[in-house]
Amino acid sequence: MQAELLLDAKATLGEGPAWDSKTQTLYWLDILEKRIYADTRILAQLDDLVCCIAPRKNGNLLLGTRLGFADLNPDSVQLTVLAALDSELPTNRLNDGKCDPAGRLLAGTMDMNEKDPNGALYSFDGKNSTRLLDKVTISNGLAWSVDHKTFYYIDTPTREVKAFDYDLATGQIANPRAAIHVPESLGWPDGMTSDTDGNLWIALWGGAQITKWNPSTGKLLEQIPVPALQTSSCVFGGKDMNELYITSARKSMSETDLKKYPLSGGLFKVITNVVGMKTFEFNEQVTL
Repeated sequence: MQAELLLDAKATLGEGPAWDSKTQTLYWLDILEKRIYADTRILAQLDDLVCCIAPRKNGNLLLGTRLGFADLNPDSVQLTVLAALDSELPTNRLNDGKCDPAGRLLAGTMDMNEKDPNGALYSFDGKNSTRLLDKVTISNGLAWSVDHKTFYYIDTPTREVKAFDYDLATGQIANPRAAIHVPESLGWPDGMTSDTDGNLWIALWGGAQITKWNPSTGKLLEQIPVPALQTSSCVFGGKDMNELYITSARKSMSETDLKKYPLSGGLFKVITNVVGMKTFEFNEQVTL
C-alpha cells in the first residue's frame, strides 16, 4: 500500500479527518490556522481554533472549538455556539474528538504547552458535557470496537492505547487496561481509526507512517510509510469504505526535516484491502 498525495496543503496542524457518508465528503482541519477543509477545498476560515469536527444527522457539522462546541452550516458557513467548557483551564484547548455509535461526541482537552496533565476527556450530548477522564496531557485518538462494547483511547505521551469497557446506553467508561504500547522508535501515537476486522489504524507523529495493530494481542500488523514526518490522523471513507485518508502537519519541524519531507502538512490517501468503520454522526437526541 502506498500513500497518494491529494493536496499539498502545507497545513500547520492538519488534523481531525471525518467522513460524511451521506454526502461522500471528507472534512478535515488545520487547527492552528483555524481552517476547515471539505475534500481538497477550504470550506471555512474561522476566528477561533477549530479542533475537531463531526457530521450531524441534520446535515450540519458539529465543531469542537478551543474550549467549546459549535454548529456549522456547511452551505451558508454560519456558525452557532452551542456550549462552553467552563471548568477548563485557559491554557488548555480541545483536541481530537469523535462521535460514539449512539451519537454523543467524545472530545478531549490538552495542555497547549504539551507538558502538564491538565486535560480531560468529555462526552457531549448537545446540552451537557460529562467529564469521563482527567489528568490527561495530550488527548488524542479515539475508536470503538466492532460490537461497540470497547472504547480505545490515546493520551499521546503515555505511548499507549488504553481500552475501556463502554456502556453505549449511558456513555460511561470503565475497566481501563493497556491494549497497545507504541515503541519510542516508531513515533508518538496520535489520531486513530478502526476497521471492521477489529484492528486499529494509528498515525504516528514524528514517525512518517500509519500503523495497523491488533488491540486484542497488542501486535503490530502493518506499517504504511507516509511522506510526511508529522503524520497526525486517519479515517476510512470512499464509496466502499476502503480508502484511508491521512492528515499531517508541519508544526515543530526543523528546516532539515522540511527539506527531507517537503509534503508535510499534506492530505494523503491509501487504498487498503479492508473495510473501515464509518464515522458516526452527532445526534443530540441520543437514541439506541
